[in-house]
Amino acid sequence: MEIFKEFTFESAHRLPHVPEGHKCGRLHGHSFKVAIHLSGDLDPHTGWIRDFSEIKAIFKPLYERLDHNYLNDIPGLENPTSEVLAKWIWVELKPLLPELSAIRIHETCTSGCIYRGE
Repeated sequence: MEIFKEFTFESAHRLPHVPEGHKCGRLHGHSFKVAIHLSGDLDPHTGWIRDFSEIKAIFKPLYERLDHNYLNDIPGLENPTSEVLAKWIWVELKPLLPELSAIRIHETCTSGCIYRGE
């Protein structure tokens, strides 16, 4: 079984390695949506894989680093594509959430990425 918890944060960034003149090379912002997916067996006592409030508490320090900040200034996010951001969140959360199965990022309503730890 798989569960997920979604969060939204506002951040600015620019992509330093795109061709000159590319719109993503300019400073801009997004209302990012991130979904943290966990897979596992139901606990027979609680009836859940993980308490959603625990997921929220575990993600809170990352949220505070990401929300209303310039992503390029965060170590590891110097080239903050959706793909790099998803992998960065995975690396930060996996030790705290061993059931982590995917990180889903939406940078716009129609564009995003899913990282499953590959």
